[in-house]
Amino acid sequence: MYDVKSNKAEEFIDHNEIMATLEYAKENKNNVKLIDDIIAKAKEKKGLTHREAAVLLDCDIKEKNDEIFHLAEQIKKDFYGNRIVLFAPLYLSNYCVNGCVYCPYHFKNKHIRRKKLSQDEIRQEIIALQDLGHKRIAIESGEDPVNNPIEYILESIDTIYNTKHKNGSIRRVNVNIAATTVENYKKLRAADIGTYILFQETYHKKNYEELHPTGPKHNYNYHTEAMDRALEGGINDVGLGVLYGLSLYRYELVGTVMHAEHLEARYGIGPHTISVPRIKKADDIDPDVFDNGIDDDTFNKIIAVLRLAVPYTGMIVSTRETKAVREKALHVGITQVSGGSKTSVGGYAVPETEEENSAQFDVSDLRSLDEVVRWLMDMDYIPSFCTACYRVGRVGADFMKFCKNEEIHNFCQPNALMTLKEYLTDYASDKTKLSGERIIKKELETIDNPVLKEQVIKNLKNIEQGIRDYKF
Repeated sequence: MYDVKSNKAEEFIDHNEIMATLEYAKENKNNVKLIDDIIAKAKEKKGLTHREAAVLLDCDIKEKNDEIFHLAEQIKKDFYGNRIVLFAPLYLSNYCVNGCVYCPYHFKNKHIRRKKLSQDEIRQEIIALQDLGHKRIAIESGEDPVNNPIEYILESIDTIYNTKHKNGSIRRVNVNIAATTVENYKKLRAADIGTYILFQETYHKKNYEELHPTGPKHNYNYHTEAMDRALEGGINDVGLGVLYGLSLYRYELVGTVMHAEHLEARYGIGPHTISVPRIKKADDIDPDVFDNGIDDDTFNKIIAVLRLAVPYTGMIVSTRETKAVREKALHVGITQVSGGSKTSVGGYAVPETEEENSAQFDVSDLRSLDEVVRWLMDMDYIPSFCTACYRVGRVGADFMKFCKNEEIHNFCQPNALMTLKEYLTDYASDKTKLSGERIIKKELETIDNPVLKEQVIKNLKNIEQGIRDYKF
């Protein structure tokens, strides 16, 4: 039985409720009155229920879909302004005991190169990432209690935070590792992680169990209830996501919104981020084997509907997607992108050869971080390397309070400008510097508070003189 406040996976993600929701959406996809009412509710920027989101996703009336896309872009601007947060993944190890049929790290794959970074190798990777200009990373690891125990993850986080090179530093470490215990989440919290991210892969239990035939990840309930344990363990921010292409996308979107509703109802804190990866070609994985792939138009519709349904959340699209796809996605709800990414274990300090391949999937956007930064600015976005909220305690419920009241951009815009200035001063090409100074000058004129504006201008000048890490 569906119970949004239950701590049991099959009750807060109830299959029968999802199926009833999909039928309701199918019956009402051309119900103009209902669609108008849902869009009107979305304009209030308080979010939508999973049933309302499903109706908009199914809607095939062109002018209504145009409204949905335009509203999604506006809501993103209202909550987050025109800044786009940048990050990079760092794969620590691809040793894994699971049998996930869509991932080349599955334990039966005997020809992928297995690799685990030592702490010295992690230092070299972090220096290389710092030399690119990154301040925020997401660490990734296969599930293997022998090769990748929690102690290894914690030691790696400590190494990352304590590696400084020139003006570089990683100021926020997000963590994407397998579902674990409350006790281990407490340890991650004590290590000062940013967001704990875990992709559900699919909310369809039967499909989930077939896609994860062996290993600890086979346990659907334990995996799906991970965010509850993370929050109970003191983690402030959690990030959701499914891997689109594994199951029916309508089912997945409804499940994602239900999961967000559950976290709100039970903990008063919805997901800090929602990621929208699509399955891609990898070492021994052919995405065409999975018959639930989605085209680019459907992909954008999913992003737009999620933006309306969970308006406060950060939304992430990675270098799995091409430049063209990412550009469109930015207009309908995306607030975070990766840049200059490597999906191999290491690869930033010393790029892998084709024979050494340890990558989880093929990267579609191969541009450097500098090119991505300039691309964003050419579209009048502010590339942001900001990590201020996490480090001054604006996390969890405190962050959501500012975000839901549409006040977070009052911090984010000046912080973004100052971290962009750091990037321009320390790492940018001459061409990117020109674009960046234009963006900073333009954005300074939009700061209404004269005291704040004066302080930002002063800080920008001090950054030119070598002072780093200003934050509001």
